Amino acid sequence: MLRFHWFLPTYGDSRYLVGGGHGTTVTAASGDRPADIGYLAQIARAAEHLGFEAALTPTGAWCEDAWLTTAILARESEHLKFLVAFRPGLVSPTLAAQMAATYQRHTGGRLLLNVVTGGEDHEQRAYGDHLDKDQRYRRTGEFLTVVRRLWAGERVTLAGDHIHVADAALDRVPHPIPEIYFGGSSPAAGRVAVDHSDVYLTWGEPPDAVAAKLDWIRALAAAAGRTPPRFGIRLHVITRDTAAQAWAEADRLVDALDPAAIAAVQAGLARSGSEGQRRMRALHGGTVADLEVSPNLWAGVGLVRGGAGTALVGSHAEVAARIEEYHALGIDEFVLSGHPHLEEAYWFGEGVLPILGRKDLWRHPFRDTAAAGAARVPFAH
Repeated sequence: MLRFHWFLPTYGDSRYLVGGGHGTTVTAASGDRPADIGYLAQIARAAEHLGFEAALTPTGAWCEDAWLTTAILARESEHLKFLVAFRPGLVSPTLAAQMAATYQRHTGGRLLLNVVTGGEDHEQRAYGDHLDKDQRYRRTGEFLTVVRRLWAGERVTLAGDHIHVADAALDRVPHPIPEIYFGGSSPAAGRVAVDHSDVYLTWGEPPDAVAAKLDWIRALAAAAGRTPPRFGIRLHVITRDTAAQAWAEADRLVDALDPAAIAAVQAGLARSGSEGQRRMRALHGGTVADLEVSPNLWAGVGLVRGGAGTALVGSHAEVAARIEEYHALGIDEFVLSGHPHLEEAYWFGEGVLPILGRKDLWRHPFRDTAAAGAARVPFAH
């Protein structure tokens, strides 16, 4: 059964593309919506109502702190889980394990964790972290080793290359244990994913590239004698009643971009140390030409946004078909977003999810099966 998650834009939202991430400056063409609790709560409640299981909240200097924001939003919703992105090494593993346990108790087990090692040296240095990328991945592995053992109720002493703890223990372990979501395209990232993640996340590349990446993780797991993690993908969506309406919306978004803003963002992203970011930039080359890089896969978001830079664009039936195509490769979880996030959640939730529900690929996680199966919406495309 497929699982769908939405996104909380804790840097602000807009009817236009909002840029930022990976050390770039947040930009928007116009019509910004501040990321206050009132607006984010609207998105969280809409996501919960529509059947998204969790909401990803980003990390970095470009947005609000994910732990604090989602802790507040947990009181604004009933069932929605929060996929909290955080960077290991900026707090101790013992404190992070304790924070997760506290979060689970106060929210009734609604925490998922997106571990972000950090691909930008200059951004990490701003936080006081001066390790290089490979060192950061080794630290992430040591960090998650401590956290996992603490969550298992062990008393932990570890003297690693980067993490040193002595006689660490938790008085109360979290229940349930938060699932770890992790992504990365470099060799160092693959090793951490196989050793520590429950879900390996990839950004939205064309299906053949995604297939190769999943095969890479499967091979690493086999070599290590491990079961591979589940697989998820991070995408934006623009879905409408007809393909023409969806592509008109994509055109509107890219037509509103200032060429100077595109150039500035791309110059910043060019210095990224992230292999995944390099792959995202290669899809569009910094130009507005030929942005449909695979059927219904549009690279326009990546012109002004670091990180996930592609969107599924098309009619509800077309977007559902592309989701099925990724699912056939092994993708079971989809972390989605759209501009603006409130309205686009409804377009997807009322247009695409019922199609997948009728094919027995999805059911509403917070309603009984009969109620979810009875849901119908008047979309014919």
